[in-house]
Amino acid sequence: MIKYEQWNENSLPVFPAESKTKGALETLQWAYNEYGEKLTYACSFGIEGIVLIDLISKVQKDAEIVFLDTGYHFKETYELIEKVKKNYPSLRIQLQQPEFTIEEQAARYGEDLWKTDPNQCCNIRKIVPLANALAPAAAWISGLRREQSEMRQHTNFLNQDHKFKKVKVCPLIHWTWKDVWRYVTKHGLVYNRLHDQGYPSIGCETCTKPAYSLEDMRAGRWSGTGKTECGLHTS
Repeated sequence: MIKYEQWNENSLPVFPAESKTKGALETLQWAYNEYGEKLTYACSFGIEGIVLIDLISKVQKDAEIVFLDTGYHFKETYELIEKVKKNYPSLRIQLQQPEFTIEEQAARYGEDLWKTDPNQCCNIRKIVPLANALAPAAAWISGLRREQSEMRQHTNFLNQDHKFKKVKVCPLIHWTWKDVWRYVTKHGLVYNRLHDQGYPSIGCETCTKPAYSLEDMRAGRWSGTGKTECGLHTS
């Protein structure tokens, strides 16, 4: 098993980026064979997540999927999760919640922490919960694509994740926005209807607005703050 602590670039497997799924299915097949129950998918239930859920279901029908339930998500996101549960009943979808409720957080840190200190809010409601969810895991799956942002352009199929001290598996790195939507349309997959309203990237309702250009698909996240990442994918 390839472990974070024993990371060796020279021993990493090579996946065929030119395959039918641009290496995604092959990466997932290897990852579940390699890690089994020690592999967790942290899913935001955005459009890339819907593609990965469908691909994962072909490889590991009872895979563990974790959603970081911040308490601030759109109702459309929660509605989508329920639809996905019905369509993939064998998947183990868990809603991971923070230590503090919104009310407890407000009492401790002040009202609307997402506005006064968004980094702290993300840390409490996303980063720490994911760390707890990944505690028993050796590796985790993410839907990062190189096309999404400049910061993500150098993401590989397999990555040494220094934040969570795990191996991070990113099967969709070579997929374009068009590739994602072609797959969803071809297979008739359910997805978050907010995508049809100008939201290419969907996070918490308090911190997400439509993006007016696909040149920067994360422009609607934390709009006007200069912040584009919650911190899950940064060192």
